[in-house]
Order: sequence, then C-alpha cells, then structure tokens
Amino acid sequence: MATAVNGTGVRHLARPRGSGAPLPHVSTDYVFPGHARKSYLEDAPASPVNTYGRGKLAGDRVVVELLLRTSYIVRTAWLYGAHGHNFVTTMLQLAARRKTLGAVADQHDQPTWSRALAGQLSALGPRAPAGVHHGTAAGRTTWYGLAREAFRLSGLDTERIRPVGSVAFPRPAARPALGYSVTAAGRVPGSRPSRGGRTS
Repeated sequence: MATAVNGTGVRHLARPRGSGAPLPHVSTDYVFPGHARKSYLEDAPASPVNTYGRGKLAGDRVVVELLLRTSYIVRTAWLYGAHGHNFVTTMLQLAARRKTLGAVADQHDQPTWSRALAGQLSALGPRAPAGVHHGTAAGRTTWYGLAREAFRLSGLDTERIRPVGSVAFPRPAARPALGYSVTAAGRVPGSRPSRGGRTS
C-alpha cells in the first residue's frame, strides 16, 4: 500500500504533465540508510531500510524518469507543526497526563517546521533548477532533544523527559539511526541543474 500511494500514485500524477507543468514531489530522507556520519547530499546513493523509504524512493525515481527537467523532488525530515499528528504535539499532549516521559536518544535527524518547509517549497520555481533538493532545518538533534526543547518553549520542566534507547519503543519497521540530510543554513534553492540545489 505504501508503494502504491508513494510510488504508483506519483506516476499517475506525473504522466499527464506533458505540457511541462512542474510537479513538486515531497519526499523523505528515509530513502537513505542512515549510516553516514555527515550530511547526505542530494546525489548521495539511496538505500532505504524500510517499506516507507522504498515507496518514497519509487516516487522519486518516477519524477526523475518522467519530469526531471521540469519538476522538483524535495526531501524533508521529522516534520512537526501546529496542526495534525506529529511528535511535538503528541509529547505536549502526553505531558498533561504523565509526570515523566521517555524519548529516544539514539536516532538523529533534522526536525523541520512544516511552515518553514512550505516556505522552501514556495521558493521553488524560476529561481531554482529542477531536480532533487533537500528541504530540512539546519542543525541536528534526537527525539529526546526535540522533546526537551518543546517542553522548554512551552514552559514545562525539561527534567520530566528521560532519554531512552530505540529498544524501548519497538516498531515493526526499521528506522534510520542517522538522517543527516541537512545542507548549509540560509541557502536559497538553486545551484546544480542536473542534481538539484540545496535549501535549509
């Protein structure tokens, strides 16, 4: 089902765009295995470790195959925002019901505000070359670090958050341990037409 939505579904969207209308395709850094100790650049080899990543990579490849010269693949990470289900809102909701909370401290990535990503997407167009871009926040942290910062900004006691390993929250799908897809802070998209620019 994941591949049908994120791979085959993208093909259905891409096929009618023979007129050259661009297709902004939001993807994920889960297309990478998560073993690197430095940032994944746009042309880094993809090798997803779970079904979600494989499905999103299938969508990436469709856009490259059919619309490379006119469209954008924007890979993002750990989205959070004021609306919808996400890690930050979940932790703040749990804070109202529990005295202490555990958060995973051995997975690293770039938590990205959905509003910031929207701004990055809106900046794509004539100013940016078509191709692959990374749209993430600068810096990096863990789920534990993100939870503590959410508590701090909300006026809550950060000591209520305790660091735990991934084994404390077993999941059916593997998660990349390191998702460093961040690029230089403050860059405007647009530098490499064949591979895509960078944004953060």
